[in-house]
Formats: sequence, C-alpha cells, structure tokens
Amino acid sequence: MKNLFDTIVAPVTPLTYSGVGIIRISGDKSFEIAEKIFSRKFEIGRINHGWIMRDDKKLDEVILLPFQNPKSYTGEDTIEIQTHGSPIIIKEILNLVMSLGARMAERGEFTKRAFLNHKIDLTEAEAVMDLICSKTAKTAEKSLNNLEGALRAEIEKIREILKEILARIIASLDFPEDVAEVEYSDIESALISAKEKIENILASASSHNILREGIKIAITGRPNVGKSSLFNALLSLDRAIVTDIAGTTRDSIQETVELDGICATLIDTAGIRQDESIDKVEKIGIEHSINIAQNADINLLLYEGHIGITEADNEIFELIDKEKPMIYVSTKADLGTCENIAGAIQISTKDMSGINELKQEIKNKISAFNALETEFITNQRQQECLKKSLENINRALEAVKVEELQDLISIDIKTALLVLGEITGEVVTDELLNNIFESFCIGK
Repeated sequence: MKNLFDTIVAPVTPLTYSGVGIIRISGDKSFEIAEKIFSRKFEIGRINHGWIMRDDKKLDEVILLPFQNPKSYTGEDTIEIQTHGSPIIIKEILNLVMSLGARMAERGEFTKRAFLNHKIDLTEAEAVMDLICSKTAKTAEKSLNNLEGALRAEIEKIREILKEILARIIASLDFPEDVAEVEYSDIESALISAKEKIENILASASSHNILREGIKIAITGRPNVGKSSLFNALLSLDRAIVTDIAGTTRDSIQETVELDGICATLIDTAGIRQDESIDKVEKIGIEHSINIAQNADINLLLYEGHIGITEADNEIFELIDKEKPMIYVSTKADLGTCENIAGAIQISTKDMSGINELKQEIKNKISAFNALETEFITNQRQQECLKKSLENINRALEAVKVEELQDLISIDIKTALLVLGEITGEVVTDELLNNIFESFCIGK
C-alpha cells in the first residue's frame, strides 16, 4: 500500500540514449539510501563525484547532489544522481534504490509533495506542467510568470478585497453593540471591485486557451484544388503527397508551426466531393474532413482561380460555420484567373506567389484570437473557479441592492472566497489533487 510519506524515486530525464540521465530520490530515507550506494561519504550542499555501487560492483560513475530539507524542490531530503544516459544503467540504479526501501514515484508526485510541503501553491504547480508542455516561447514565458507567482498574486488581490469586507460584516454581526453595521454602499463597492478584477481575467480566457492549446487551421476544398501543395508550401517541406489523381489524400495530415508566438496546427484534409464512384475508405476520409473543417478555428477555403467558383466549391463552403474566421484562397494563379471571391488571396505553389500574403492574413486572423495580453495565463480549471466565484459575487450584489440581511450576504461572499481558494490550493480535495497531478509526467 502506497503511503504519502514513502521515499520515492524516478528518472527525471527520458529513458532514452543521451549524454546524461538524472534520477531523483525524495523522502526521509533518501540520504540513508544514498550512503549505501555511493562509493564515498557525500557532503550536503556540495557537488559529489563518485561511483554508484551494488555490493562491490561499480554500476556507473556519477555526480551526486544532496539537498537537505526544506531546501529542496519537494521540501524533503532529496538526492539527484547524474548518470551516463544509458537506459540500462538508469534502470539498474532505479532497481537498486527500490530494493533499499524506495518506491517508484507516481505521475507528478515530486511536484505534489512540493505543494503539500508549502514550497509552491497550486497555480505554481500547474505552471510547472504548462512550462514543460509549452509549444511556443510566448507560452513558456507566461507559464514562467505563473511559476513565479503572477496568477497567485492577482487571485490574492481579489481574495483580500473579499476577506476585508467579510471581516467587517462578521465583526458587526458578532459585536453589534461595539461595531456599527457596514454600509451597504461599502459592501457594493468592494464586490464591484472584485467583480471587475475577475471579469478582466476571464475576458482574456480565450486568448489564454489559444496560447496553451494552440489553434487549428484546416485547409479545405474539393479534390485537386491544391490543398496538399499549399500545405507543403506553408510548411516549406514535402510532407503531403501531391498528384493530379483525385482522392490522393485519403485522410487528414497535420503538422504544427509557430505563428506570432501561437502554436498553429495545419491540417491538410481529404478532398470533399459527392461522387457515387468513391470507395468506402475515401468516403470515410471525406466525412472526417467535413468534421475537421466544422471544428477548426480557422478555415482556408480553396478553389481553382483559373476555373472560378464551381457548384461543388459552393456546396463545400456552405458546410463551414460562417461565424468562424475563414480565408478564401484562389489557387493555381500561374494558370490565369477567372472569377474571384472578394478578398480572396491568389496564390501559386509553383512560383510561390501570394504565399507570404496568405501567411500574413493567417497571422492577422490569429491576432484576433490573441488580442488581449496579460502577464499570466489561466487554464480551464482556474477559469471555471473564477466563473463560479463571479456567480456568487453577482448574487451578493443583487442582495445588496435590496438591502438583504448582511448575514445572508456574507454566505455568498464566503462561497466566492472558497472557490477562489481552490485556484491557489488553500481549499483542496484529494480528488482535485489527483485530477491535476495525474496529467504530469513521471519524474516531475
């Protein structure tokens, strides 16, 4: 049975061939285990060079770094062993450490212990994983700000406003003879201030989600309109197979590219056509393409410029949600032009004309998603907590307007505070912690 205070061990680096592999041990037995497997007496606070020993056999020449609690990542006694990056050696050392009383760490357990030992709060713990999974430099920058406490500081400002007004209300209720009832205008002013701060954070929530998760751009159109050629041109590589045979792309192909600090996933979809002669595999690919186009954040709608808009093109374009950003692209400009949709960008993947113009237009569409800049980013869990807190603040404001009993108003304020506490981890359940840390990698 696993215990919260077991000594744990895990590889910090991936189990693959590399120059260096790192193993982390954390818990009360860390130093005791290290003494048994290290070739000489190590010094705390120093870089120690020696050998990992199993009985009298040398396993590897290593660097050993001891961190004494609370001056470690987890707040516990911690040992980090830097080995040569051989998966075989790393596994042997892991097995040796576990044979001496440690167990393999669960996902995110080192960071979870850092939270439980008050080394970091929950916003900083979540920022660790965001930083590891950052797809662009901008996302990494915002995640690092969270790790340094930017989001926590903003949440604390809101909590302080609510705590101060709640304390005044409770004092007047508990000591009515000594403390005057709080003016309703004062309560309203405090609640409006907290409300505005929460609304400011939520206003940029969609930008935060785009930064964290990226944006999907679907290249859509009928067969042989030039989708795969454009896909390759935007990526500057031959990723998709290009032929003049209808149905060459049977399934979607996707690659990621960074555009203005946003991770964009380009999706080359199978050509959409209505034809009784198409086989079952291509039909499945077409259904998949329609689904991708309908769920994409941005659609590039392609048609052949030298032929003009066909009935088949219009049927495809009608499938797309017009509320979502889209860019009409007139392809094969090197063959001439016939009829163009107003605002369509003319391109040729033969001579690359219009490609830079198209890239700029894609960036313009992306900037609309990323219009609001903030020092930090929020995830969906944090956004839901902010929304719930806002609901309680709005309910309290409605009660203030009709001068409801202040002890009833205080209930909504307390609830708003509790929900905000879930963001930082002041109010936390085992289920919440498990949900957060199970998405972490082992070793972090």
